[in-house]
Amino acid sequence: QVQLVESGGGLVQPGGSLRLSCAASGSIFSRYLVGWYRQAPGKQRELVAVIYTGGGTNYAGSVKDRFTISRDNVKNTVSLQMNVLKPEDTAVYYCNVARGFETYWGQGTQVTVSS
Repeated sequence: QVQLVESGGGLVQPGGSLRLSCAASGSIFSRYLVGWYRQAPGKQRELVAVIYTGGGTNYAGSVKDRFTISRDNVKNTVSLQMNVLKPEDTAVYYCNVARGFETYWGQGTQVTVSS
Protein backbone atom coordinates (compact mmCIF):
# COMPACT_ATOMS: atom_id res chain seq x y z
CA GLN A 1 0.00 0.00 0.00
CA VAL A 2 1.09 3.55 -0.76
CA GLN A 3 -0.48 6.66 0.71
CA LEU A 4 -0.12 9.92 -1.19
CA VAL A 5 -0.72 13.47 0.01
CA GLU A 6 -0.49 16.40 -2.40
CA SER A 7 0.09 20.02 -1.46
CA GLY A 8 0.97 23.33 -3.06
CA GLY A 9 -2.10 24.15 -5.12
CA GLY A 10 -3.77 27.53 -5.11
CA LEU A 11 -4.73 30.59 -7.10
CA VAL A 12 -2.14 32.20 -9.33
CA GLN A 13 -2.23 34.82 -12.07
CA PRO A 14 -1.45 33.94 -15.68
CA GLY A 15 2.29 33.81 -16.19
CA GLY A 16 2.91 32.90 -12.58
CA SER A 17 4.40 29.80 -11.00
CA LEU A 18 3.40 27.13 -8.52
CA ARG A 19 5.16 24.10 -7.11
CA LEU A 20 3.15 21.02 -6.26
CA SER A 21 4.48 18.36 -3.92
CA CYS A 22 3.38 14.81 -3.25
CA ALA A 23 4.52 12.91 -0.19
CA ALA A 24 4.39 9.12 -0.30
CA SER A 25 4.44 6.63 2.53
CA GLY A 26 3.88 2.96 3.02
CA SER A 27 6.10 1.26 0.48
CA ILE A 28 9.38 1.48 -1.36
CA PHE A 29 8.80 4.65 -3.33
CA SER A 30 11.83 4.27 -5.57
CA ARG A 31 10.31 1.20 -7.25
CA TYR A 32 7.29 3.09 -8.55
CA LEU A 33 6.63 5.05 -11.69
CA VAL A 34 5.37 8.43 -10.56
CA GLY A 35 3.17 10.82 -12.44
CA TRP A 36 1.07 13.96 -12.18
CA TYR A 37 -2.35 14.02 -13.78
CA ARG A 38 -4.97 16.74 -13.95
CA GLN A 39 -8.68 16.95 -14.47
CA ALA A 40 -10.46 20.10 -15.50
CA PRO A 41 -14.23 20.51 -15.06
CA GLY A 42 -16.12 18.55 -17.68
CA LYS A 43 -12.96 16.94 -19.04
CA GLN A 44 -11.25 13.59 -18.66
CA ARG A 45 -8.26 13.16 -16.43
CA GLU A 46 -5.07 13.55 -18.43
CA LEU A 47 -1.43 12.80 -17.88
CA VAL A 48 0.70 15.89 -17.30
CA ALA A 49 4.13 14.47 -16.56
CA VAL A 50 5.74 11.20 -15.55
CA ILE A 51 9.09 10.30 -14.05
CA TYR A 52 10.44 6.79 -14.31
CA THR A 53 12.35 4.83 -11.71
CA GLY A 54 15.58 5.62 -13.53
CA GLY A 55 14.86 9.34 -13.57
CA GLY A 56 13.74 9.73 -17.16
CA THR A 57 10.79 12.03 -17.74
CA ASN A 58 7.98 12.58 -20.19
CA TYR A 59 5.56 15.47 -20.53
CA ALA A 60 2.29 16.28 -22.21
CA GLY A 61 2.88 18.54 -25.18
CA SER A 62 0.80 21.32 -23.63
CA VAL A 63 3.14 21.64 -20.63
CA LYS A 64 6.49 20.76 -22.10
CA ASP A 65 9.14 23.44 -21.45
CA ARG A 66 6.92 24.99 -18.76
CA PHE A 67 6.58 22.19 -16.19
CA THR A 68 9.30 20.11 -14.54
CA ILE A 69 8.74 16.89 -12.62
CA SER A 70 11.29 15.64 -10.10
CA ARG A 71 11.50 12.98 -7.43
CA ASP A 72 13.45 12.44 -4.23
CA ASN A 73 13.62 8.75 -3.41
CA VAL A 74 15.15 9.43 0.00
CA LYS A 75 12.40 11.79 1.12
CA ASN A 76 9.73 9.85 -0.81
CA THR A 77 8.47 12.95 -2.55
CA VAL A 78 7.68 14.00 -6.09
CA SER A 79 7.32 17.60 -7.18
CA LEU A 80 5.90 19.44 -10.15
CA GLN A 81 7.32 22.87 -10.82
CA MET A 82 4.86 24.78 -12.97
CA ASN A 83 5.99 27.98 -14.69
CA VAL A 84 4.32 30.37 -17.12
CA LEU A 85 0.93 29.14 -16.02
CA LYS A 86 -2.03 29.64 -18.30
CA PRO A 87 -5.77 29.70 -17.59
CA GLU A 88 -6.07 26.37 -19.38
CA ASP A 89 -3.83 24.81 -16.72
CA THR A 90 -6.69 25.23 -14.25
CA ALA A 91 -7.60 21.80 -12.91
CA VAL A 92 -7.39 19.46 -9.97
CA TYR A 93 -3.93 17.92 -10.01
CA TYR A 94 -3.41 14.36 -8.82
CA CYS A 95 -0.28 12.48 -7.90
CA ASN A 96 -0.12 8.85 -9.01
CA VAL A 97 2.32 6.01 -8.38
CA ALA A 98 2.20 2.77 -10.31
CA ARG A 99 4.05 -0.51 -10.46
CA GLY A 100 2.70 -3.42 -12.44
CA PHE A 101 -0.95 -3.85 -11.48
CA GLU A 102 -0.64 -1.54 -8.50
CA THR A 103 -1.72 2.07 -8.82
CA TYR A 104 -2.40 4.64 -6.14
CA TRP A 105 -3.83 8.15 -6.26
CA GLY A 106 -3.66 11.15 -4.03
CA GLN A 107 -6.72 13.19 -3.09
CA GLY A 108 -5.89 15.99 -5.52
CA THR A 109 -5.01 19.64 -5.16
CA GLN A 110 -6.75 22.51 -6.94
CA VAL A 111 -4.78 24.81 -9.23
CA THR A 112 -6.59 27.89 -10.51
CA VAL A 113 -4.96 30.26 -12.99
CA SER A 114 -6.92 33.46 -13.24
CA SER A 115 -6.46 37.20 -13.17
